[in-house]
Amino acid sequence: MTDTPGGIVRNLPSRAVHGLQEFFRLEAAGGILLIAAAVLAMVCANSPLASLYDGFREMPVQLRVGELNLAKPLLLWINDGLMAIFFLLVAVEIKREVLSGQLSSRAQLIQPLLCAVAGVAFPALIYAAINRDDPVAMQGWAIPAATDIAFALGILSLLGSRAPVAMKLLLSTIAVIDDLAAIIIIALFYTSDLSAVALISAGIAIAMMVVLNRRGVRSLTPYLLLGAVVWVCVLKSGVHATLAGVVTGLLIPHVNKSDAIDDEVEHSPLESLEHALHPWVAYGILPVFAFANAGLVLSGVALSDVLSPVPLGIALGLVLGKPIGIVLAAVLGHVTGLARFGEGLGFKAIVGLGLLCGIGFTMSLFIASLAFERQPALADSSVLGVLGASVIAATAGYLWLRLTLPKAAE
Repeated sequence: MTDTPGGIVRNLPSRAVHGLQEFFRLEAAGGILLIAAAVLAMVCANSPLASLYDGFREMPVQLRVGELNLAKPLLLWINDGLMAIFFLLVAVEIKREVLSGQLSSRAQLIQPLLCAVAGVAFPALIYAAINRDDPVAMQGWAIPAATDIAFALGILSLLGSRAPVAMKLLLSTIAVIDDLAAIIIIALFYTSDLSAVALISAGIAIAMMVVLNRRGVRSLTPYLLLGAVVWVCVLKSGVHATLAGVVTGLLIPHVNKSDAIDDEVEHSPLESLEHALHPWVAYGILPVFAFANAGLVLSGVALSDVLSPVPLGIALGLVLGKPIGIVLAAVLGHVTGLARFGEGLGFKAIVGLGLLCGIGFTMSLFIASLAFERQPALADSSVLGVLGASVIAATAGYLWLRLTLPKAAE
């Protein structure tokens, strides 16, 4: 019989289940903090604090070491610097999942892979259908493609024990694959003019990390120092700087393949870094990013603005495209026997999960900042679409699951 997320959870050692529970609690708490940061940003942007909020985002920050001079407003340091650490964590999580976690076997991978691929494709197709006549607006086709795992698990946590562990596991695995797709999309479609010198310099630093990996060096320090060099080089190269975090994360050694996600055994370097970064990203970096990017000024926003092609394409992509794609893929896998629904998951639960996956937020806002970096009006429109869609998806998903999940599970 094909393994399912429910079966995987059932077969995990007790310490691994404990580790998963800790992970979900951390993500859920971070998601609630993320929501609070976004609300605070909206309050600041639409109150007498607006000038202070704008001053915070535009505050000049300069770092100079010899001939190296990096001068950017604080908003770009957050989006290019702090988010590189977020992507470092994403890459570390993806590597662990592929080598020893929920993505390490075909049986474990097939259902979330089907759901994630459909959940990326359907929103992009809906956005493209609405914006097909505007080549500038079409740059935002990937905005509704991602799921915000922290935000989604934060909403799911409001349901308490009624939400089965298999649902949380499937949701988090879909989000991990979504993040991988987003990384590929950013690398392929959101780059500017390239600097050969900077790319060669980054390549040399990456080659040094490969050598360290091959020689069995387990200390994190040289990898992180070289990762910082890669970040500076990539920042100057025209490729988005956050991809330096991805490359660094993928080169951190993972010598312990037992998937020891608890504190009772020795961690590999990759797992140690994951544990160290997770609280900082969940409780610090992502809320700061949300606060800096979610401050949309609502004065003067009319219904026509909400229904304009860019926010409408984003909203429909997230609110309709995500659940339609995910539910169709899950049902297809179940009917064909490729991937049965997990323990405690039926059709109604999958619909609720699909609705929650329509919460794009962090990654959607990030891709929007890349897509419309030189079109401020479209950037604001995309924020409107992402925020509106995320609120609708969160509300719809919570209410649907509240009504359909068995009360006996409490």
